[in-house]
Order: sequence, then C-alpha cells, then structure tokens
Amino acid sequence: MDLLEYQGKQLFARRGVPVPDGAPATTVEEAVAAADELGYPCVVKAQVLIGGRGKAGGIKLATDRKEAEAHAEAILGMDIRGFTVHQVWVERASEIAAEYYASIVFDRAAKRPLVMLSTQGGMDIEEVAARAPDAIARLHVDPLLGFQDFHARRLAFGAGVDADVIRPIGQLLTKLYEAFVGEEATLVEVNPMIVTADRRVVALDAKVTLDDSALFRHPENAELRDVSGEDPQERMARERGLTYVKLDGNVGVLGNGAGLVMSTLDVVALAGGRPANFLDAGGGSKAEAITSAVEVILSNPNVTAVLFNIFGGITRCDEVARGLIEAFRQIEPDVPFVVRLDGTNDEEGRRLLAEANLPNLYTEATMLDAARKVVELA
Repeated sequence: MDLLEYQGKQLFARRGVPVPDGAPATTVEEAVAAADELGYPCVVKAQVLIGGRGKAGGIKLATDRKEAEAHAEAILGMDIRGFTVHQVWVERASEIAAEYYASIVFDRAAKRPLVMLSTQGGMDIEEVAARAPDAIARLHVDPLLGFQDFHARRLAFGAGVDADVIRPIGQLLTKLYEAFVGEEATLVEVNPMIVTADRRVVALDAKVTLDDSALFRHPENAELRDVSGEDPQERMARERGLTYVKLDGNVGVLGNGAGLVMSTLDVVALAGGRPANFLDAGGGSKAEAITSAVEVILSNPNVTAVLFNIFGGITRCDEVARGLIEAFRQIEPDVPFVVRLDGTNDEEGRRLLAEANLPNLYTEATMLDAARKVVELA
C-alpha cells in the first residue's frame, strides 16, 4: 500500500524522523488557514501517488496569503499524469543548503533490507543510477543485527557527504530503519533529504510503501489507504478477496496459484500475446469466486479474450466449470474464453462445459494450446 507524502511524513514523525511542520487540506479555505497558521513563506504541494509533481506545477511556493489561495485553487482538482489532486499538503518553507537522497527497500534477491544514500538528491534516482552509479552508496543490513552506527558511517563516507552532517544523517537513517521495520514497510524513500542553512538534516519528502499482508497488525495504517488513487480493477479485486495485478495487454488471465498464473503469463507472451492481468483465484476456488473473478477481468475494457488455466488439486475443476457457467449466465460476456482444465474432476468439468454449450467458449487440453488459441482469438 502506497502512502501519500503527508501520510508518510506523519508516519516518519511518529518514529522520530525530523520533518517540516505542515498540515493537509482538501479545500482552498483549509489550505489558506493552514498557511496562515504555519506562516509565510510556505509551500503548497499536491498529494497524489505519482512522481513529477513539481514539473507538472503541483508544488508552489507562497510568500503571502494571496499566493497561498491562488496556488491552492490551481492545484486542487489538477490532473497530474492521470491522477486528480484531491488534497494538498501545506508546509513551512525550508532553507536548503544541500539535497541528499536516502532510501531503504526490501531486496528480495538478497532477502534483506537494502539501504541507499547519495549526495545527488532532488532528482530521479534512476537517472543518477544510470549516469553515475558510484554516486549511490549501498549497504545490505542483516535483519538479525539491525542497522548500526557503523553502517551509517560507512554509507556516509561512501556517498561523500559533508563531514559536519555525518552524525545527523546517521541518526536520520537509524530512525528511517526503525520506521521501515516497525511499520513493516517494503520501501521508505526520502528525496530530497535536505541539509538546512543551520546544518540540520530533515526529510523534505516521503515515499512509503507498506506491506499489505501486515496491515492487520497496523490498523492505524490500514485506514490510510487512498482509494481514489487506486486502479479500479485492482480495488474491485481486493474487495472480493482476489489477488489481481493489472497489466497493459489484452488477454485476460486466470489461474489457481501464483506459480501457475506466472507460468501462464509467460506462455501467453511466448505465443505472441500480451497479458492484461495477473489474477490468482487461489486454491480451493469455489463457483462464487470464479464468477467474481470473471467480473473483475471483464471490467477492464482492454480485454478482448480470456484464458482460464486451472490445474486441479485442492481446486476442483467441476467447481470452476460451474462458476464459469454461472458467470456466463449473469454477465453474458461478449469476448471469447479459452479454458484448460486438468487435475481433480477435470473430466467432470469438461463435461459440464460441453453440456452447457456456452457461446464463444473453447476448451484445450494443454497450456500451450490454450495460449495459442486465446492469442488467435484476441
């Protein structure tokens, strides 16, 4: 789950990470009141789950009340790369002497957190990595040992930060790591992390991604979900308890089990197609879950054909067939379906589908044949 900037900063503040004073606002009046309370100059910042806000005009400096009002009016309702701005964050302006970059991400390949620090903050870190990879100091942390003072010093020396801020940067990194672990995040990023004119180190931005699977342990974080910024298909799937990721193709894909679905995506691509989604209906999928899955897949207007790839184990193929029959009765889909059933009760499942004589539905014996057929029909 991604947090808006101000939500990330509030989470940082709870963990002792220094951040500028600020307040969220959903109306022009609230923004002006916040600016008056914080004092001028202040910054009005669009709150959307996308980068490039500054270049799009979503971050403005206000030197007085009139400018704060004008900026809030311009930013609220603005469209930034497909995201509509419903909130702004009004923040006390900071005097910036230097801009650094800091982040902690869970490195799945290494199976441990990766801490990164660079003196080239305030720009896309991907550009820095491509142009000057040595400008980014990296360090993996043993989860059992945790982040230590010598880790901070090694990163600071490796990145080449100014000598007088090595200690405060180390303290901020330590607090970031505590937030990363304590809030069960998969990413915390500060870009820029600034050094102020009086040599304080402050998190001027906050990008935080929390582990969805851990939210039951953090109900206060679960309430922060910004549904307005989510993809409608992914939101629909989550509400129905389905594991779904939207992709940019036109072949809808459903399987039972993450590994099988990943393999199906690969085989569709091998056959020359472009998957429109990852959808894992899970083990033991019942007819109701299959009907819900079909509704989610077809809610994407880009889908021109659908592939069902079921390997029956805990999941019974006859249950999947009944779910498909019910889905066709309720939804009456106008795109072709290709179904491959194998495993528990597969013969019964294929018999049910044959007797139902569903329009525009095809069955195939193998995954490769099913992928080739769905690509042909799409």
